[in-house]
Amino acid sequence: MNAQFSASSLRIALLSYRGNPYSGGQGVYIRNLSRELVALGHRVEVFAGQPYPILDPGVAFTPLPSLDLYRQPDPFRTPRPREYRDLIDVLEVLIMWTAGFPEPATFALRAARHLATRRADFDVVHDNQCLGRGLLKLPKLGLPTLATIHHPVQVDRALELAAATGLRHITLRRWYGFIRMQERVAHRIPEIITVSSSSADQIAHYFGVAPERITAIPIGTDVERFSPSPAVPKVPGRIVTTASADTPLKGLAVLVEALAKVRAEHDHAELVVIGKTKPDGPVARTIDRFGLAPYIDFRSGLSEDELVGLLRSAEIACVPSLYEGFSLPAIEAMAVGLPLVSTTGGAIPEVAGADGETTLAVPPGEAPALAAALIRLLGDPALRERLGAAGRERAVRRFTWRAAAAATADRYRARIAACDNAGPDRAASQPAEGIVPC
Repeated sequence: MNAQFSASSLRIALLSYRGNPYSGGQGVYIRNLSRELVALGHRVEVFAGQPYPILDPGVAFTPLPSLDLYRQPDPFRTPRPREYRDLIDVLEVLIMWTAGFPEPATFALRAARHLATRRADFDVVHDNQCLGRGLLKLPKLGLPTLATIHHPVQVDRALELAAATGLRHITLRRWYGFIRMQERVAHRIPEIITVSSSSADQIAHYFGVAPERITAIPIGTDVERFSPSPAVPKVPGRIVTTASADTPLKGLAVLVEALAKVRAEHDHAELVVIGKTKPDGPVARTIDRFGLAPYIDFRSGLSEDELVGLLRSAEIACVPSLYEGFSLPAIEAMAVGLPLVSTTGGAIPEVAGADGETTLAVPPGEAPALAAALIRLLGDPALRERLGAAGRERAVRRFTWRAAAAATADRYRARIAACDNAGPDRAASQPAEGIVPC
């Protein structure tokens, strides 16, 4: 452990239906928040399904395994009869067979069942973006409960549906069916944590959650590890971006189109994508249309050290997303001292800062504007140096995981106090609007 436990330390159950950092921001959140909470003197136990999280020393872990229906190389598999353990497993397969996404619902049921046997072990339960119905059982156990929503998944759904045609449009609607459950659960959880003011506004809008029940706590990065290094040579013309999912939300197809324009003026320009793409997806089709395959390199499964090294080797970082609830890639690039080109989608301006001061900002979805900003930055070493230094200063000053953990622990204490003040009958006396008392 990094800190001595004391009477003021909290016993925290941290839930995440998917925990691996390579699955996106949820895994990054779980790893860094749990580490910093332990460093502050709290006891943290993470509960997660596959793919399992990568956690630091001092953080306890209890797996709550699913049937892992989406694992590679056989996603959407049908389990063998001997794999079924209980009715939750049956429910998981039935939802998948009907084109739905079962993991949030079934993970929450497994978590509630497990925590019912360990009520005395925890002071508070913190859910990370699962929002399954099972969470509503926890107040009946006397467990103060809150949840993090990184951004409303309704935004992802709208963008994917807009790009879909034919049968894909129908199956996407079914796949996102879990959102209705999440809306009902979010409406009843007494407190929601999110990562930006922009996300807080969107959560209030899409989930119907009263703004006073939402707390925005910015997250951050390890500014000691993600730091500049003059010892790493820059690769001329290298632009780096992160695409944790091959979806329209990430704007990668727009960036590929912009790269075609950039290479007309800077023929040494290349794009390195931290992530992977679908062989028959819109990004792959855009790459083929412009003949850019030799100039785009996809890299996935990078260790943190490999990620830092790659960022240090680039001349520019780009965040082309149409919407972000926060944008960890922006903070990581800024912390490394990379000059940034970003869109104004969602919370990105809140994170990346003002246009011309810490980033060159363009409207989301506009390839010509994105290309113009990249061309300008590639041709101006002094501007790259100025934006990189300003971005590094902003990341160090405003976005650290230690500050995020301290603010989150304050919300835990407030939630525990609210439950204690409600008295011993709090679980039986739900407010008229249906919000669970804890």
